[in-house]
Amino acid sequence: MKKIDAFNHIWPKPFFDKLIGYIGTMTDVTMRSGAVPMMTDLDRRFQVMDMFGGDYQQVLSLASPPLEKLAGPDRAYDLGRIGNDSQKELCDKYPERFPAFIATVPMENQEWMMAETKRVVEDLGACAVQIFTNYSGKPLDLPQFEPFFEYMAKSGKPVFLHPSRGANFPDYLTEDRSEYEIFWTFGWPYETSAAMARLVFSRIFDKYKGLKVVTHHAGGMVPFFEGRVGAGWDQMGKRTSDRDLSVVLKALERPHLEYFKEFYADTASFGSTKAIEHAIEFFGEDRVLFASDAPFDPEGGPMYIRETIQVLDNMDISDATRQKIYEGNAKKLLGLK
Repeated sequence: MKKIDAFNHIWPKPFFDKLIGYIGTMTDVTMRSGAVPMMTDLDRRFQVMDMFGGDYQQVLSLASPPLEKLAGPDRAYDLGRIGNDSQKELCDKYPERFPAFIATVPMENQEWMMAETKRVVEDLGACAVQIFTNYSGKPLDLPQFEPFFEYMAKSGKPVFLHPSRGANFPDYLTEDRSEYEIFWTFGWPYETSAAMARLVFSRIFDKYKGLKVVTHHAGGMVPFFEGRVGAGWDQMGKRTSDRDLSVVLKALERPHLEYFKEFYADTASFGSTKAIEHAIEFFGEDRVLFASDAPFDPEGGPMYIRETIQVLDNMDISDATRQKIYEGNAKKLLGLK
């Protein structure tokens, strides 16, 4: 079967060179990314891809964190343009390897946000736009981000939602940082789930019909906690005494669990069979896309691809379902030929 890896990450050389020029020394998450050869070395990326045969392709996207976090708000627009243009060039040069790319746009400046979003969709032909679960701690349901969601819903292009949280987000109120990289292991799935909830309960999907959002890492925590998300949240307001939250559910056009089930999810779960099974069960076989999260594994690229393929090949699902996850759903959602 052809395999379209819908969510893996790259720093094209022009983007990487500009980033180094802006920040100089890599630290924390950027240090991790810069240290993986496959992230910046195209020859190494091709070597890894060749391990999985000619039927393996990658939809490119820039690695986290948000552009504003990488180089500051004033440089985010410039960095985004270079990253998006570079990905477009790779797709044009190597279409048999990279059938499409997911753009990344700056979000904290509304004028820049909309200008770059329209450019990547209308001029560059990006198949989707990647955003993050928060921007400098700001939730996605603030009014300043609504023009983006409105435009993406009208465009028909999906939004790819990537978690973002650093060590500066403590696990306990008495501390000033997250210990043992808990911010990543447990914080990122929580970030995804919290962002999903904010989009649902703020009625973003009611306001902007047809909006499609793909969640990284198999939908975060939501599939595992369907009971709490569904029947548990049916009682919203009974745990809160200083305001009336019962009006939130009443304002939605449909039962809230239906909105959560209409997100999409990928299989980037670091080789976890149960995570992928839960994602398929919760979102349905038409809303799960094959993705590896390469190259962020202990081997620097091939491990997560290999492990995810092994999980899907050994899973007790029909070949028709397997084909949808490997290829069909990505083609349909991303508009690939």
